[in-house]
Amino acid sequence: MAYRAFFAIRELTTKEGRPTNAVYGFIRMVQQLNRQWTPTYEVAVFDGGVPDERMKLLATYKAQRAAMPDELNEQFPLIEEYLRLSGISVLREDKQEADDVMAALAVKAAHGGAEVLLATSDKDMFQLVNDRVFIVPPTKSDTRMGIAEVREKTGVDPASIVEWLALIGDTSDNIPGVPGVGAKTAAKLLNAHGSVEGIYSNLDEISQEKLRKALETHREDVERNMRMMKLRADLPLASDWDDWKVGGGDPNGLHAFYKRLEFNSLAKDLENPSLFGE
Repeated sequence: MAYRAFFAIRELTTKEGRPTNAVYGFIRMVQQLNRQWTPTYEVAVFDGGVPDERMKLLATYKAQRAAMPDELNEQFPLIEEYLRLSGISVLREDKQEADDVMAALAVKAAHGGAEVLLATSDKDMFQLVNDRVFIVPPTKSDTRMGIAEVREKTGVDPASIVEWLALIGDTSDNIPGVPGVGAKTAAKLLNAHGSVEGIYSNLDEISQEKLRKALETHREDVERNMRMMKLRADLPLASDWDDWKVGGGDPNGLHAFYKRLEFNSLAKDLENPSLFGE
């Protein structure tokens, strides 16, 4: 969300030239999500690094990504300050990616009977969707994606997402898939054969020679990709539910924060008691 805000809103700074575009856009997205869904528990999850296991599987994992712009990097402490002042918990696990931590949170919450909304645009998270876990794209905060919506978007059920991703790869993470296999082809193969194992057990039924040879040649890549793309929902978490309940915060501190960053419209909204049901 911070990245999206940074590139969507340009040239927003304080009078002294301090960049604030990512902070402002992030706040607006969080506010919109909260107005739409009014969560009882809320956690903002940040990357804490890349697990050694994934790097051992693929040394070039995410290697193509450009370094974070300095103007964005310096805004993350401000984003975390906003979250703290708003009473929203922050979770970062050392050497763990945010996706895996969110997966662990989602599974734990769903097992406890909660309805879980994951605010993310990452298609890896589709694998978590079930009758209790849903995806809310941050830029379409009124949309809730369930099993049917994932199937409509990808062509496969959430249970097949890991295998679907393993076949097509993920350019954003520098994970190569099977050459010539795109989203539609992967979905067609999985729907016809039920699984990756089913595809490889029935390679002789694939009439297109080029596709058959590509699948055969890159079988080890597909198997590696499945291990990489399966989210680690069994991660132990250092915090517990009481830490994540919505409420508290520091309204006076938040108002001062807005004024310091010259977010005058946000400060004015905070000055209106009717916005908070008082």
